[in-house]
Amino acid sequence: MSRVPTLSSPFLLGFDEIERVLDRVVKGADGYPPYNIERCGSADGQPERLRITLAVAGFTRDQLDVTIEENQLVIRGRQQDDKARQYIHRGIAARHFQRTFVLAEGMLVLGADLKNGLLSIDLARPEPERIVKTIAINEHE
Repeated sequence: MSRVPTLSSPFLLGFDEIERVLDRVVKGADGYPPYNIERCGSADGQPERLRITLAVAGFTRDQLDVTIEENQLVIRGRQQDDKARQYIHRGIAARHFQRTFVLAEGMLVLGADLKNGLLSIDLARPEPERIVKTIAINEHE
């Protein structure tokens, strides 16, 4: 089955990398851990903020890793099985995860906070600088 490019318009030049990123995001999306993304708005002249909150109950700060890799925000969780415990019923699995969010150019990660089993990561989207550049037209006779 052939795939029809979504950004195939002749007016969209140089967007082939975006298509590759979209393919990568779709392939890597599973449902764990659940998350919210909220718009926090802007205040006091600060840029608009976004907050990603992941439900990471049972993970400690040392078991979580938040990194930026090639314009992607990557959150990893690693738990070790406690061999000293003997479970009669095990409904809460010690599970590894990796959740990836592709960041637009210029997005800033302000920080991360772990409280009550929720990992919150704050991002800022600064207003892009509006640049108008005149291109000289050469005339050849």
